[in-house]
Amino acid sequence: MKYIDTVFEQEDLTKQPKSFRDIYFINRQSKVKYWAYSLLGLMVFAAFLPWTQNIKSRGKVTTLRQEQRQQGVYSAITGRVMKWYVKEGDLIKKGDTIAYLHEVKVEYLDPNLIDRTRQQINAKEIANENYLSKANTTNEQIRAMEEAQRLKVAQINNKISQTKAKIQADSMDMLAARNDFSIANEQLKRQKQLYEQGLVSLTQFEQRNQTFQNALAKRTGNEIKFMNSKQDLINLSLELNAVNQEYIEKISKSRGERYQSLSQVASGDADIAKLQNQYSSYKLRNELYYVIAPQTGQITRANKAGIGEIVKEGEELVQVVPDQTDMAIEIFVKPLDITLLQPGRKVNVIFDGFPAIVFSGWPTQSYGTFRGVITAISNNIDAASGNFRVLVKPDPNERPWPQVLRLGTATDTFILLKDVPLGYEVWRNINGFPPEYYQEPNSGKSGKKQVIN
Repeated sequence: MKYIDTVFEQEDLTKQPKSFRDIYFINRQSKVKYWAYSLLGLMVFAAFLPWTQNIKSRGKVTTLRQEQRQQGVYSAITGRVMKWYVKEGDLIKKGDTIAYLHEVKVEYLDPNLIDRTRQQINAKEIANENYLSKANTTNEQIRAMEEAQRLKVAQINNKISQTKAKIQADSMDMLAARNDFSIANEQLKRQKQLYEQGLVSLTQFEQRNQTFQNALAKRTGNEIKFMNSKQDLINLSLELNAVNQEYIEKISKSRGERYQSLSQVASGDADIAKLQNQYSSYKLRNELYYVIAPQTGQITRANKAGIGEIVKEGEELVQVVPDQTDMAIEIFVKPLDITLLQPGRKVNVIFDGFPAIVFSGWPTQSYGTFRGVITAISNNIDAASGNFRVLVKPDPNERPWPQVLRLGTATDTFILLKDVPLGYEVWRNINGFPPEYYQEPNSGKSGKKQVIN
């Protein structure tokens, strides 16, 4: 190079060939430094451009309500498929018949099973009514015996009262007879002394002796009468106890029969309730032979084919996609970023199959994207992905999502965060720092947000 420069200095450059001058740019000044300054200025300018921080996530289209998602139609009983009323791709309405099943279990094969169960219920009800009538009759018998016992006891008590009065009268007669006997005995003794002294005749003595004998007989008779009256009172007391014992035994026996009848009624009620339960179950089972569409939608897949195939209880027959859905997007966010999100945050959405030009940091300059807002954030981590599940619904203030969306359509989402300078965002990504989390300060100046790195 030094040699060439020396040659250029010694020779007149204008005398050199034009091709030589064009190759070595001999007459042109270098502009590298201008380009370097321009590029450096552009980079400095770009470093201060606003950039919207965002969290990227892959998701799919789902629904906000679980009853609007694809669901299976299951067989509630075990049966054999006898007829199909729909095929894959058919549009159905709620209540339409999907398939008809035939019974395969032995205990339900009787075609008159419901009628026979109804007859058993009627027979049990008649038997129950008879037992109840028997219990009521026994109750009437108990009341009649209790009334008879009351009258009999009252009669005996009346006799006892009369006997007590008689005993009192006999007691008075006995005391009077004893007094008469004592007087007659004293008179006989004095009459005997007089007779022995010869003061009275034998006839007078015999008359006094006769009076004594009459008083003795009267006393003895009154004592016997008094003892008989007391014995009658004892007999009436024994009779009263016997009557009470007799009626207690009869009433207890009748009450036992009544309780036995009531026990039969209670047992019959239990049997009737059991039979009614079976009757209702049989009627409901007959209705389950027809598999009914739970809601309006489209048959997307049939899991059973042909006629005569056995379907087990709880086995899926077909799958139905509802025709009306509240669209949403299901995305999964890393635990590192979940603290930055809250319901209501804006989201940019790109649907597979819809062309879009995306500038993730400048959402207003993107084309073909749709807007959504976060509506729900799960509180627990998803075991399969290790991330948190987030639901995004359409933003009501932006243009609506495409009507032709199908459940399961894949999406790319950009959850919009804080606006920062582009240079800061580049520096943050180079160092691997997370986006900034900000919240309203508690002290108070409205309009300013506190940044927590």
